[in-house]
Amino acid sequence: MAKTQYSLTDDPARLGKPTGFRITVTEVYGSAGAGFVVAKTGDIMTMPGLPRMPAAEGMAVTPSGEIVGLS
Repeated sequence: MAKTQYSLTDDPARLGKPTGFRITVTEVYGSAGAGFVVAKTGDIMTMPGLPRMPAAEGMAVTPSGEIVGLS
């Protein structure tokens, strides 16, 4: 479960390991490639996934040393 790095709760004022709290889930989505469900809580940013084909697949260096495929 994604959460803020400060606490187990979504209330930033309750640091540490509080008891008797509820977590507010703001978004739930499936991560098909990884095979699990993601539940986001609080203010958190996630990293984007990688494409099926890396950009390096379209890059090359010619015999004269010119780099091609950079856009």
